[in-house]
Amino acid sequence: QDGDFKFPLESVKKLKELMEGNKHINPRMMVPMASYSPCQDKHLPEEFRPVCKREDAPMIFKRLSLAAEDDLCEICANAACAGCF
Repeated sequence: QDGDFKFPLESVKKLKELMEGNKHINPRMMVPMASYSPCQDKHLPEEFRPVCKREDAPMIFKRLSLAAEDDLCEICANAACAGCF
């Protein structure tokens, strides 16, 4: 979840994969991650399309991809939760 948007965990994991794939581009041609938006990617899950209409879409995508980090347990990805580690 990010603000009023709620997405399935599997879709967020797919988003993270898309954003990770952007890191493998030539660094001199790469857009900074904070301004990268996967909206042009044909593999972007459809439920993220409404986010693409917002000016803050890159930051929303960044926050969502951080929520899907592999080192966080899925139950406790929320900062308000404790006890996973």
